[in-house]
Amino acid sequence: MSQHVHRFAPAPLAFALLAAVSAAGAAEADTGDKFIFDARYRFEHVAPDNALRNAQAQTLRTRIAYRTARVAGWSGLVEVDNVSHLGPERFNSTRNGQTAYAVVADPDGTAFNQALVRYDREKAAVILGRQRINLDNQRFVGGVGWRQNEQTFDAASVQLKPTEKVTLWYSVVDQVESVFGPNDHRANATNPSGYDGRSHLLNLQAKLSPALSLTAYQYRLALDNVAVTATAPLGTLSSITTGVRASGATDAWSYALEFARQTDAADNPWELDSRYALAELGYAIDKVQLRAGVETLGAGSATATGNRAFQTPLGTRHAFQGWADQFLTTPADGLRDRYVGATAPLWGGTLQAWYHDFVADRGDADVGRELDLSYQHRLPWSPRLTALAKLARYRSDDTTRTVDTDKAWLQLQYTY
Repeated sequence: MSQHVHRFAPAPLAFALLAAVSAAGAAEADTGDKFIFDARYRFEHVAPDNALRNAQAQTLRTRIAYRTARVAGWSGLVEVDNVSHLGPERFNSTRNGQTAYAVVADPDGTAFNQALVRYDREKAAVILGRQRINLDNQRFVGGVGWRQNEQTFDAASVQLKPTEKVTLWYSVVDQVESVFGPNDHRANATNPSGYDGRSHLLNLQAKLSPALSLTAYQYRLALDNVAVTATAPLGTLSSITTGVRASGATDAWSYALEFARQTDAADNPWELDSRYALAELGYAIDKVQLRAGVETLGAGSATATGNRAFQTPLGTRHAFQGWADQFLTTPADGLRDRYVGATAPLWGGTLQAWYHDFVADRGDADVGRELDLSYQHRLPWSPRLTALAKLARYRSDDTTRTVDTDKAWLQLQYTY
């Protein structure tokens, strides 16, 4: 317990500096101080083809934040989130004890989502405290913004921009506040409320032209109190991921190519050595965006015991490999996702459709297929209200790994 509090040591400093900045900039409130309010209601239905009962969850996330004006380069931000369920708890939030139901991982709770100070100069910025960190497309480091509890980081971060085309990001992370809610003092091996351990995030991007953007990165994760599976030792998600990414667009075409290698970090009791690869091609027809690609998360060693496949524990995983969230943990045999999709304007809103075909990286066995559909529309009577309807239909080809699952969401969000 004391360890958890100690690891958020930047918070007292952040609040002290925030108070000082607010006082110093009170006379300049009309030049940059901002109050933020956001409310997001969601109904989520989960129907797995197994012994679990279908889940029906109604949740409301309320977010209040205040960002100060910048004074002599200094500014501050405090952001508080509350997540509450509405109506009966006919779902397993991972914290409410309703284990007979399917999981909807949105536990109740109130917490500081962000509490930080930052110092900005023309070509550099320093951020200290609890903060949002979204790197590249969030495949490896992101906020998991889809869940009602956002993932944020207790960190000290530096952003350098020596030229208009080059950006360097480096963070030292003391603890990760996960989507499983505020600290509940439980020892959950696979879904703790916070990931303990000092991690380092390094990302260098060079935007050379519209047709070519290059990124090199290394993420050294120390996740001491979490395991890759319920039967694995703690620390088995501690890893070093090193990779390169190239992306760009020319005329109607766009592309992304990426490769990464993942090895074990010093305190991981298991030896890791797996690969990640992505090849994606896009094409635009008027306002319709088409995309197709293959993403592979490698299986790692074929002789070692346990799941040593390529994992992305700090990524925004819901955005990848299907919205049914069947592969939040990469299976031990790895996974190859062959996908095609389209995004198109429709009736003043945005329609998305995606199809995924999943195959094991080791052995090439069929794993499953998924169809995803969503429609989002800003409501005409208020530009601050956005409605979303979303469906995911997963069908398993190998019931020893996954089960048929249907999910549906209705969401209404107000942002001020």
